[in-house]
Amino acid sequence: MTTLLDTVGKTPLVKLEKLSDKYGANIYAKLEYFNPTSSVKDRIAKYMIEKAEKEGLIQPGDTIIENSSGNTATGLALVAKQKGYNLLIVVRDTLSPDKKRVLEAFGDNVKLIEVDSTIDPSHPESYNNFAQTYANRHKDVWFLNQHDNLDNPETHYMTTGQEIYEQTGGNVDIFIAAVGTGGTLSGIGRALREKIPGVKIYGVDPKGSVFRAAFYNQELPKPQSHFIEGIGNALPTKNLVAQYIDEVIEIKSKQAIDTVYEVLHEEGIIIGPSGGANVWGAIQMAKKHKADKEEDRINIVTTIGDTGYKYTGTLFDKKWVEKATAE
Repeated sequence: MTTLLDTVGKTPLVKLEKLSDKYGANIYAKLEYFNPTSSVKDRIAKYMIEKAEKEGLIQPGDTIIENSSGNTATGLALVAKQKGYNLLIVVRDTLSPDKKRVLEAFGDNVKLIEVDSTIDPSHPESYNNFAQTYANRHKDVWFLNQHDNLDNPETHYMTTGQEIYEQTGGNVDIFIAAVGTGGTLSGIGRALREKIPGVKIYGVDPKGSVFRAAFYNQELPKPQSHFIEGIGNALPTKNLVAQYIDEVIEIKSKQAIDTVYEVLHEEGIIIGPSGGANVWGAIQMAKKHKADKEEDRINIVTTIGDTGYKYTGTLFDKKWVEKATAE
């Protein structure tokens, strides 16, 4: 008999037919919003907790703490409900109202801790460090640490990357995805690179994030705000494993949001802002390798991390869109 957690993963891979014809390359999207909480982060929530259980790090009744912009939080809330854990979620005070309301609705075993987003990232009470600081001070509290725990990219190496290989029959020329923690990009990149000689792996990083500079070993810029929720960071992470990545390209908020609407208008698929960034990256690769004949097209794969239904108060609010795209 199938349980709810058994439905995590094995998501469909679809060809974006109209965009493929428009840009002269085969563009495929792995629809991660088919997971139970409509997000790719269900994968790491299940995999990392179950691995911690096997290693004796946690047991039902313990408390898990994690900092999350929302999708990892809902994935963890689902697993915590199913397995009997308490959950503390550290969020920025700028969290999407839609996501905040959902998290608050989970009930007593899920609690939010809001952190001032203006606190310097290096401070122990900042969004980036609060969870670790709290776990160090409290017994029976386990910090998942999605940004630096290498079980995150291992999740995608063991699951998402293998699924993409099987679904494409190994016919992948380029994989491209935005960097949030780095886990999805590095894990899938590792899986595909081991199996497909010559495959290229590209990251997409929002303007204002530090990942691109960290990848090229440049001086880290002062972090700037952007409007592509769920990706980018103020500090580098251990999960961005450079050996599995060829290049990281920069994206502006306007480009990601415009692509959300392009996908909606061309394909009828309602995607979130990180999905917009991913498809934008795929389109850039398609433009670069455009082929006039269909038989000469290259195969580009990306992921759609979540659904646009999670962002009705932002992505589909005209005033917010005007502000976010006025770069």
